[in-house]
Amino acid sequence: MTEFLIGGFSTCGACVFTNPLEVVKTRMQLQGELKSRGTYQRHYRNVFHAFLTVGRVDGLLALQKGLVPALWYQFFMNGVRLGTYQTLDNLGLTTDKDGNVVWWRSIVAGAASGCAGAFVGSPIYMVKTQLQSRSASTIAVGHQHTHASMTQALRGIYKEYGILGLWRGVSGAMPRVTVGSAAQLSTFAISKEKIQNLGIFPHHSFAVPMLGAMVSSVVVVTFMTPFDVVSTRLYNQPVDARGKGTLYRGVWDCFQKIFHKEGIWGFYKGTAASYFRLGPHTILSLLFWDRFRELYLQFGKGRDSAV
Repeated sequence: MTEFLIGGFSTCGACVFTNPLEVVKTRMQLQGELKSRGTYQRHYRNVFHAFLTVGRVDGLLALQKGLVPALWYQFFMNGVRLGTYQTLDNLGLTTDKDGNVVWWRSIVAGAASGCAGAFVGSPIYMVKTQLQSRSASTIAVGHQHTHASMTQALRGIYKEYGILGLWRGVSGAMPRVTVGSAAQLSTFAISKEKIQNLGIFPHHSFAVPMLGAMVSSVVVVTFMTPFDVVSTRLYNQPVDARGKGTLYRGVWDCFQKIFHKEGIWGFYKGTAASYFRLGPHTILSLLFWDRFRELYLQFGKGRDSAV
């Protein structure tokens, strides 16, 4: 249980700092949905312009839209994801008999833990996406949902579409987090081990997890962005009376339509915003996670020795 709590609180700490970047990323990924380049108005020209536009039109507080569901999502999804991964690591399922990280085992463990976390956090992530996309009509992109808060949204969706309505879009979330988690946790574990083995820094140096997280963040953005765009589109699309999406039938249909209408670069909309968000978020999350675990292990050992 402790491993799950450490994972959840670690990413919540990072989320407070990176949520404004999540708002900008979401808006940019929805901009020009299923339209060819040059045929739609670009309200957000780049990540910096998007920040200024949201702050100027929607107000500065709008840059923290969806913070409440974002924090709950990080706690539940990453609590399960990081807690599951660390449990598998503690069982020796990611290393060889000498304790060295085995890359394919780490990837499998990261993918499995990510898949589980995505399923648990899917309803909250859907609401977060819909709240963050909502804006003044002059800069609106994507479908505009009318939720006033996270609790109102969850109750409304459940009342109208039932329990399955809360998990709409999970088919896009699971591959998104599976790919991202496999890339993130495996590269972090391997990079941290390689950097430590160089002997440049002391064993418990702050720089080791920091550099490992920086390497991991680049890999995560590269592999995860197309799945992130698809996930955002599936969550934010309007639905019919049965709760079915009206723009995309599922993950594969979404991939096909984006490629056909927007081209290959449609999958990389908001890439700069994704890196500015995922980069710091990955670095802060993994750094907090590593430091919290160090504190937990030290505290546990000290408490045991005092008994």
